[in-house]
Amino acid sequence: MKAIWNGKVIAESNDIVKVEGNAYFPEEALNKDYIKTSNTHTVCPWKGTASYFNLEVDGSENKDAVWYYPEPSEAAKNIKNRVAFWKGVQVVND
Repeated sequence: MKAIWNGKVIAESNDIVKVEGNAYFPEEALNKDYIKTSNTHTVCPWKGTASYFNLEVDGSENKDAVWYYPEPSEAAKNIKNRVAFWKGVQVVND
C-alpha cells in the first residue's frame, strides 16, 4: 500500500495493520523528507494518547496529517511503531 499526498509517496509498505478502517504503516516506511514534528496530541479512550506529524511537500503543509501512538494501550499494542493518515492523504493499493 502507498500513502500519497500532493503527488508524493509519503509511505509505502506491504506490512499494514487495519484498525477502525485506518491503514497503519510501519514507522520506518515513512519518507522522512516530508515529515515535520507537531506538538498536537489527542486522546482515544481505548488506544491511548496520539501524537502527530505535519506533512510538508513542495512548500505545501498539511498540519497533523499523520498520527501515531507512541505508547498505545495494551488493547492497541498492534499499532505500536506505526502511523496512519488523514486530511487528504490517499491510501491506495499499488
